[in-house]
Amino acid sequence: MPDPLRVRWLGRVPYREALAVQTSLFEHGAGQHLLLLEHAHVFTYGARADLTTNLRCEPADVGAELVPVKRGGDITYHGPGQLVGYPILNIDNRLGAAEHVAGVEGLIIDALAELGLPNAGRLDGFAGVWLDVDHSDPAVVPRKICAIGVRLKNGRTMHGFGLNVSTDMAYLREHIVACGIGDRPVTSLREEGIDASVRDVADVVARLAAERWAAGFLERQDVAWKHAADGRDISAFSRGEGPGEKVKVVSSRTLARLEDAGVASGLSIETRKPKWLRPKVELGSDVLSLRKTIRDLDLVTVCEDAGCPNLSDCWADGTATFMVLGERCTRACGFCLVDTRLPLDPTADEPLRVAEAIDEMALDHAVLTMVARDDLADGGMAHVAACVGAIRLRRPSTRIETLISDVKGDGAALDLLLDARPDVLNHNVETVARLQRAIRPSAGYARSLAVLARAKAAGLTTKTGFMVGLGETDDEIIGLLADLADLGVDIVTIGQYLRPTSHHLPIVRYAEPAEFDIWKQIGEALGIGHVEASPLTRSSYHAKAAADSVIAPAMATLFT
Repeated sequence: MPDPLRVRWLGRVPYREALAVQTSLFEHGAGQHLLLLEHAHVFTYGARADLTTNLRCEPADVGAELVPVKRGGDITYHGPGQLVGYPILNIDNRLGAAEHVAGVEGLIIDALAELGLPNAGRLDGFAGVWLDVDHSDPAVVPRKICAIGVRLKNGRTMHGFGLNVSTDMAYLREHIVACGIGDRPVTSLREEGIDASVRDVADVVARLAAERWAAGFLERQDVAWKHAADGRDISAFSRGEGPGEKVKVVSSRTLARLEDAGVASGLSIETRKPKWLRPKVELGSDVLSLRKTIRDLDLVTVCEDAGCPNLSDCWADGTATFMVLGERCTRACGFCLVDTRLPLDPTADEPLRVAEAIDEMALDHAVLTMVARDDLADGGMAHVAACVGAIRLRRPSTRIETLISDVKGDGAALDLLLDARPDVLNHNVETVARLQRAIRPSAGYARSLAVLARAKAAGLTTKTGFMVGLGETDDEIIGLLADLADLGVDIVTIGQYLRPTSHHLPIVRYAEPAEFDIWKQIGEALGIGHVEASPLTRSSYHAKAAADSVIAPAMATLFT
């Protein structure tokens, strides 16, 4: 059986985030992927683009970004109403980029024929898909409906196509000379009389792409698309722009999101936990000593604040995860116990106090986590970076792991921390693609993958984690592990979701311990360096040992 084509509908994703994800899949992966999405308004251009002639506007004036990319072609546009597809595939390098472009053109031609446009074809000398190329009436001018630009290196492809479905054509006609072709018109399915949604087109393209590139073997996962009840566009909640809710009970809206994602019910809060989920908290002398150090320095640990079931296990071993930037979060994810009241200003001397605690505890591996601080211009990244710097000055031998938010996708803010060079950059994806909006409505699957991809590109050891028991399927877990492996993620943690209170999301099921063993085996077989998986595993559980297992072999390889 061939490798599956892993198709992901990602919602509406900022261009730079999608670029980070596909670049990491291109550089580190071995699997076959097709990312399907929409972008916010953006103009992209290849190395040989003539911007002086072909860019007719100031991008910011029309609400668009201008982004250079490593691909062929001139300037083009992506935006709402346009289906964008990025095939990241393994092909025979001897065939060349032209043959791959022809294959992408063939895919779109077949899809358009199925959608009711049998007049789609190729125009000699011009990449992309055109309509009425061979029309018998010479007065009928060929019209471009799909732009294509690809990159091929070492037998692997990236970039792809932008198919105009219901696009605002002013961006392609008035603001740029699309693809540098000034004497040929552009069009869309809507203008050609085809009443199809982006979703309709994506479904057709996904199926035909699997037939073309994977003998029909399709593995597909979608983030949220439309609200089931009233058809509202909810793609914002899959890109980190939707408002989170600060609720005291599980609201009807939260439950509706679960129903939209196919989760109809869960276990009662009174359901007794299985025996393997009943940790014993033992406050021995080592634990009490560590607690005193933390109290004396007026610090917060996520171990206590989030009700971690491994508190006594980790603290007895002299390990703790410090939560910086306060203990009040600006988001209100339905699984989390952290305080969501209005946050206070960061404490200026916190980096020094954290460094002092780590030095007093003689930690070889320190974990810093944070609440989401969307109220701060940089999401708190400068503060976390200052903590890294203070630890390095106080105890240079300590290895530092940072568990961070997605900083709302702000690449410049993230760079503040990446430049501080923590040894491990941890950011949790939390759940499978389908459940993202229900589980964490102010975050997104593509955005989390982009954070990990950017950290990987910076040369850091990358780590992420997710919960099970929220309604995901085994196939979705395997698909998520495949995505993380091909992204180049080094460490993954998998644990059982435990409902903190009746005000939080319900548990759908308790996974058996043997299932975690299987997921560990699958993840590591896919290429993830270390998978820590058990019912009580949390993000920082066995963090030192997990980092040891991937960093030491990497260093040994580097110096051999």
